[in-house]
Amino acid sequence: MGETAKYFVVKQKAVPEVLLKVVEAKRLLESEKVLTIQEAVDAVGISRSSFYKYKDDIFQFHDNSQGTTFTLTFQMDDEPGLLSDVLKIIAEYHANILTIHQSIPINGRASLSLSIQVLQTTGDISKMIEQLEDQKGVHHAKIIAKE
Repeated sequence: MGETAKYFVVKQKAVPEVLLKVVEAKRLLESEKVLTIQEAVDAVGISRSSFYKYKDDIFQFHDNSQGTTFTLTFQMDDEPGLLSDVLKIIAEYHANILTIHQSIPINGRASLSLSIQVLQTTGDISKMIEQLEDQKGVHHAKIIAKE
């Protein structure tokens, strides 16, 4: 039996440097800033064998997410207008909110999960999540599912 593919969402700081360089080499090729794989790997400082070994296994989250749905969960302080601020951030990135589930606040915090559909017009999802994490009153933002 073949091995089932498993996928992980990992923050950039946890990704080995060689994999980040593979992503950068792919970006250079796609943008046509370089014409050959050799030029791309030379520009980022990796070997061709490293590029070929990983090229099909690493993608930037936003580049590989269009048309998909992901579920984001986090805790938020029980403050008037905070949910509105969170939804405004998502709207600024033109993502489509499919579901919203919020718990009743306990000890001043509520749990929130959102199912968000990534559209062709959606901005950089990584930046959106970063902005949500930086929002005052939002805690422990995580992607828990991607479909």
